[in-house]
Amino acid sequence: MGARTDGRYFSVTGLLLLICGSASVNSKGANGNTPADAAPSVQSTLPHFIQEPEDAYIIKSNPIKLRCRAAPALQIFFKCNGEWVHQNEHFSHEYKDLNTGLKVREVMINVSRQQVEDFHGPEDYWCLCVAWSHLGTSKSRKATVRIAYLRKNFDQDPQGKEVPINGMIVLHCRPPEGVPVAEVQWLRNEEVVNSMNDDNIDTRADHNLIINEARLSDSGNYTCLASNIVAKRRSATAAVIVFVNGGWSLWTEWSACNVPCGRGIQKRSRTCTNPAPLNGGAFCEGMSVQKITCNALCPIDGGWDEWSVWTVCSNQCERQRSRECNSPAPRHRGKMCEGNAEASENCTDGLCTQSMDSSTDVALYSGLGAGIVAVAILVVAVMLYRKNHSDYGVDVIDSSALAGGFQSFNFKTTRQGNPLLLNSSIQPDLTVGRTYTTPLCFQDGADKELFDPLPDIKVKVQSSFMVSLGVAERAEFHAKAPAETFPRDLSRDYCGTVDRRKKGLLTLNGPTIASREQLRTTGMFGHPGGRLVVPNTGVSLLVPHGAVAENMSWEMYMVINQGEASVQTLEGCEILLGPEVMYGPPGLDLLCPVALTIAHCAEVDAENWNIQLKRKNSDSKWEEVMSVEEESTCCYCLMDTKSCHLLLDRPGSYALVGEPLTQAAVKRLKLAVFGSMDAGSVSYSLRVYCVDDTPHAFQGVVAAERTRGGQLLEEPKTLLFLANTFSLQVSIQDVPQFLWSIKPFTTCQEFSFPQVWCSNQQPLHCAFSLERYSPATAQLSCKISVRQVKGHEQILQVYTAVAETEKESLPFFMQTDCTITSQTGSKAFKIPQSIRQRICATFDTANAKGKDWQLLAQKLHLDRNLGYFAKQHSPSAVILSLWEARHQDSADLDSLASALEEIGKIHSRSSPRDEDEPELQAEDVAPEYTG
Repeated sequence: MGARTDGRYFSVTGLLLLICGSASVNSKGANGNTPADAAPSVQSTLPHFIQEPEDAYIIKSNPIKLRCRAAPALQIFFKCNGEWVHQNEHFSHEYKDLNTGLKVREVMINVSRQQVEDFHGPEDYWCLCVAWSHLGTSKSRKATVRIAYLRKNFDQDPQGKEVPINGMIVLHCRPPEGVPVAEVQWLRNEEVVNSMNDDNIDTRADHNLIINEARLSDSGNYTCLASNIVAKRRSATAAVIVFVNGGWSLWTEWSACNVPCGRGIQKRSRTCTNPAPLNGGAFCEGMSVQKITCNALCPIDGGWDEWSVWTVCSNQCERQRSRECNSPAPRHRGKMCEGNAEASENCTDGLCTQSMDSSTDVALYSGLGAGIVAVAILVVAVMLYRKNHSDYGVDVIDSSALAGGFQSFNFKTTRQGNPLLLNSSIQPDLTVGRTYTTPLCFQDGADKELFDPLPDIKVKVQSSFMVSLGVAERAEFHAKAPAETFPRDLSRDYCGTVDRRKKGLLTLNGPTIASREQLRTTGMFGHPGGRLVVPNTGVSLLVPHGAVAENMSWEMYMVINQGEASVQTLEGCEILLGPEVMYGPPGLDLLCPVALTIAHCAEVDAENWNIQLKRKNSDSKWEEVMSVEEESTCCYCLMDTKSCHLLLDRPGSYALVGEPLTQAAVKRLKLAVFGSMDAGSVSYSLRVYCVDDTPHAFQGVVAAERTRGGQLLEEPKTLLFLANTFSLQVSIQDVPQFLWSIKPFTTCQEFSFPQVWCSNQQPLHCAFSLERYSPATAQLSCKISVRQVKGHEQILQVYTAVAETEKESLPFFMQTDCTITSQTGSKAFKIPQSIRQRICATFDTANAKGKDWQLLAQKLHLDRNLGYFAKQHSPSAVILSLWEARHQDSADLDSLASALEEIGKIHSRSSPRDEDEPELQAEDVAPEYTG
């Protein structure tokens, strides 16, 4: 062959001379000059390769190394693409193998990226080794050298699918071209799908992913991951949704005929809940209600027969006759005959006379005489009693004197069916878990100091006579209120009294409690988000998914301030409508707003209330953030019946503050009555509480009564308290006079209007002390009337056992999840993350039909203050976060599913008209959520 003479290759002639020179040297050794360490078998052995060059890939611009080792070998040279590599580019090393005694020669060369790129042969760049010995040469295997790479774009990306449950899922993936060929892995929600651990999944050699029977857990975002020694490539994400089509339940029994008489209708129904449609599955086809006609037998009223003939005149000078109700007899719920079935009359025209026994006269007159004597004794006793008790003025033991101005009351004789309350056989501990939707439970160490001890209220005490007339202290407080608009009415009475209340001039709760332990909860949150809850307070914080940046986490906290510093800084006629809540930390940096929920006690009405959200500044002064009726782009406020949901992006202390605009403004009060027997005495104490109707405020009552050993005697009730400047009266009525006594003139107690209106989440209470005449008295029944003058009234019925023996107590905690304060990840949300992402992708992009996030907000009844949503990066995500906060206590996704179903129906009705419009896309996903 012809040999090149450049720097890379050398001539065959030179190679032969080199070999001959080596042979001459070895020949001298054969004549007696052979080195002592030469092996005797060298002369008769061909070279044997211990290491041959291996295939290699050049990564980026890094050269690769090819190695050969052979024994025995006088020389080893590389030959690449049919040409010899210059000897200067060889790196040789020789050593003796201790086991065989043979000399081993090792040679290495470098191959660069440029050399491979410059080669333009019919095959890949290759190299082999040639080794020489005295007996001849040996060649190694060919080693190929290729440049490694991996293209960016996949030949085929996986496509999203919607499949029914138990259906087959096939996801195709063709990875990018590369050298070496890329290996493929499948990811589901960023986790590797391992077919070795799941027989239901098949990952085939053609890189496709096959799920033989789809399960709900197979829903998620799938990604095809291709990788080789150079790089990794990710395909587009394919959303797979496993849906469940709805199925009908069994039919109910036929209803009764809807008419009492004649032709009517009977119905039976079934529901699409076996199973219910899920993840966009189809709703059941067919009728949910069936009707059939029915014929109800008409009632036939009874009619009298003819009278029978008169009987013979008796010795009492009377005769009788009778008749029966058989013409016709009543049938089919018909009425019985009206009138008498028998009749009698005198049969002697009044001429009949009878003799009277003298013994009957004696008994008659004796009874009359005894009655007259008894009446006289009673009159004398009453007069003596009034004379001996003249210091008290008016006797108020009987409740009839309190009847004026109170509503009628139906006495409940039994207390059955409610395990929360006391009865004659069992006296449970404070079991008030059913008063609110969240359980009322407490952490040890916190509840004993919360409102403990609760000081007694300084109240006005009136006689029942004064209450019935509506005078005394109440007249002094109310006489100045003219019938004008509310602000002018209260500019003197209400607002002035409120200012005095805030300055400490008006005593509400007696001695002020110096300090209160804070209610605090903390949690660590990352990118998946979560929820913080202060148990039994109606306060929670929702951290949406994606609010915290990836690879970051924040330790967040939420605190309820229970001191009175907040009240001191309020202005004018403002009052707190719920607890003051602070969340942090101060330097919190989130990508989207959090949702803060606070319970409130106002009957929301824009005409009667001015409700504002306020935030504490650095000087501990309240500054207005927004009015709940006005639109704002800095935050969002949604007022529900009992809770306020806020979207906030700035940590700090927040409170809901209300200012009444008219006398019709209403604040809800929670009323409860507790009782306990004084140890070693015959006295029984009834304590009536009036507190703002929020779970947090009522928690203070429960904590106080736990320390007193009180028992809940009646289910707490709600009273609507008007802003009409009139006071609240609490009276005890219908106490059994011959079993229990109560001090006269203490049967009615009164809270002034500012005490109740400005309570600001602090509980008010008054007490009634009763004494039994005999230790044998074991039952107490009475009623407590709580009434606002010229306002509403509630009746608390007391019927309880008061024996001093210790009763068996029911467990105080009625629910098991009362200690859960923090949830993170998917378990904190009702909407699955895959469904949430799909809703956002569908509605965040506006289209010509108006099917965007504004339509979603409208159908979820969140279509006010749309400017706030418009400035968000993902308006749909913020709307769904607000929906999550609003429905945290409900157990299903009904309202969201109904809204999406309605949107789907609107779109399906508009599709025939718009099918020629170019903007209508076949992949419009809204109809897929219907049902």
